[in-house]
Amino acid sequence: QVQLVESGGGLVQPGGSLRLSCAASGRTFSSYTMGWFRQAPGKEREFVAAINWSGLLTMYADSVKGRFTISRDNANNTVYLQMNNLKPEDTAIYSCAAGSVLTRTANRYDYWGQGTQVTVSS
Repeated sequence: QVQLVESGGGLVQPGGSLRLSCAASGRTFSSYTMGWFRQAPGKEREFVAAINWSGLLTMYADSVKGRFTISRDNANNTVYLQMNNLKPEDTAIYSCAAGSVLTRTANRYDYWGQGTQVTVSS
């Protein structure tokens, strides 16, 4: 069992940056693939980024590639999403998830956090 708690969301102007954190409980965090997803009002949840257990493999949605960076600290059971050059269309609730496969598919992830709101507006 893994419990996930996100933090770091907030209001930022276009072009600004935020770093999201996802703290995980449980001794097996380092064995999980971790993913970030987001859901904007009236839209379906979409994949943002994922990282494998070792941190050596990552994948990104085309819409965030070059602007967002996913990383993890297995010693501290935390995964991060560094978001740069934010755009209004990045506004959404961002959730982290844990699973056993490096995938963009949300239903392949077993555990989910509650999410943190990111709002990009001037």
